[in-house]
Amino acid sequence: MLTAIKKVPLRFRPALVDALKDYSGKMFLADLNSGITVGIVAIPLAIGFAIASGVTPLAGMVTAVVAGFLVSALGGSRYQIGGPTGAFVPILAGIVATYGVDSLLICTFMAGVMLVLMGMAGLGKVIKFIPYPVTMGFTSGIAVIIFTGEIKDFLELPIEHLDPDFLPKVQQYLEHLNELNWTALGVGAAVILIMIFWPARWQRRVPGTIVALIVASLAVKWMHLHTITIGQKWSLPRGFPPFHLPHMHPSDISLLMGSAMTIAMLGAIESLLSAVVADGLTNDKHDSNQELIAQGLANIFSPLFGGIAATGAIARTGTNIRCGAVSPVSGLIHALTLLTVLLIAAPLAKAIPLCALAGILLVVAFKMGEWHEFARLRRLPRSDALVFIIVFLLTVLMNLTWGVGVGVILAALLFIKRVSEASEVTALDPTHPETGGRPIWADESWPDGVYLFRVQGAFFFGTADMLETSFRRAGAQLRVMVLLCEDVFSMDATGLNALESLHERLQRHHRHLILCKVARQPLEVITQSGFLDELGQDNLTSSVNDALDRARGLLYPPPGK
Repeated sequence: MLTAIKKVPLRFRPALVDALKDYSGKMFLADLNSGITVGIVAIPLAIGFAIASGVTPLAGMVTAVVAGFLVSALGGSRYQIGGPTGAFVPILAGIVATYGVDSLLICTFMAGVMLVLMGMAGLGKVIKFIPYPVTMGFTSGIAVIIFTGEIKDFLELPIEHLDPDFLPKVQQYLEHLNELNWTALGVGAAVILIMIFWPARWQRRVPGTIVALIVASLAVKWMHLHTITIGQKWSLPRGFPPFHLPHMHPSDISLLMGSAMTIAMLGAIESLLSAVVADGLTNDKHDSNQELIAQGLANIFSPLFGGIAATGAIARTGTNIRCGAVSPVSGLIHALTLLTVLLIAAPLAKAIPLCALAGILLVVAFKMGEWHEFARLRRLPRSDALVFIIVFLLTVLMNLTWGVGVGVILAALLFIKRVSEASEVTALDPTHPETGGRPIWADESWPDGVYLFRVQGAFFFGTADMLETSFRRAGAQLRVMVLLCEDVFSMDATGLNALESLHERLQRHHRHLILCKVARQPLEVITQSGFLDELGQDNLTSSVNDALDRARGLLYPPPGK
């Protein structure tokens, strides 16, 4: 029998609405400065992540514009910056390689619908509690995939079709290593050095990423260095692409469902992690469900203009805060800055060397990885360390779908394990061999055959197994089972079913069940399900003494009853 689900009213209130109250000119200037800065920082990242995902640079810019605007306009965080991120690169590249770009657009649209439904269902608060080892495991795995994927362009290796799998890809690199382009290596290395040693005090006004990109592009052009540029492989036309509805066949839904779910889960996790980071930097509090709805709408509209999947970008969100943003207006300006570049200066991007973009993404991947966690593995609980390693290896050696899918399952199993450890069924009958002492309410008049069990924690299938064990150990002597439930904070459908089964078994053997001091949530479950009617209101007591009196009445009914 299913438990009734408490209805949560749908609340659609973007953070922008509250932020615009008492908005001033001074606040706008702060948002203007941060928005333009973040918009400039986002240009190479949008292009680089798009190329790494197997799509055109234009697709990355369009994604940053559409998703960036919608996430800021409709999201639940004041500071979140949305756009293409490195987390999506492995899964998007795999979809493009297997099914093609059109299928990627459909897949992104489906993921957007899923995210909207997740937000409307109130799952934002649940996703935030995915265990740390899971998120860190696939984040580090993604960093390794991005890092290895950029080596081809960083060294300009003549590999026509790069294998998407990690080990074959490494083998390809080793086979072609003697064919690397030393010029490309030098340009890429210079980009990395500029990003590393660019003074932090200048970063807010002039981002090191942009300086590195401009220096590399000018050096390649003026010194006539032989290395491949964006313009030699892709066109980046001036203007915004038209609205286009991807053709979706019913068979596409089932074919792409798994990939779409991976994008949705990864997008939800990344966006909420980014929002939590923003909260920590600003002492603000985001609305997680509103954020999921906004992320979903961003991923619905992005592919309609040829864009790819997007989520909250932790690095760009942090930059936005450090540059002095005070509201989502900065995110809107960031998107408008990118749109201006796309409409006016897009052809200039043709001069950017691919090795320079690869150098930028190598730095991004290195900063993205949680490498310090490997040193801490020995100090973590064994189960956490094992989960971290499993998710990391699956993400790197298999693919991101496996990493996220297994990670979510492991998260659920870890939660169940810990709730099980916190749940307990303790025998309190003074005649029971495992009691170890008399309870304070026991006296010489304790009825024979009455067994009292204290249930603590969550009442679910783990508790059901403990009750079954307690029932078997009590044996034939048990005539009335009293469950003291004051410390039960939650009951699910499985726990309810176990309680119903226990009641039925006791009745078949002419025995009785009494529930004592039932807490609010379990009481709602047993009442709404109809189990209380089956049990009988008299068998629900508010104290142990009342339970013992009820047990005496069941065992020794007055004459005539």
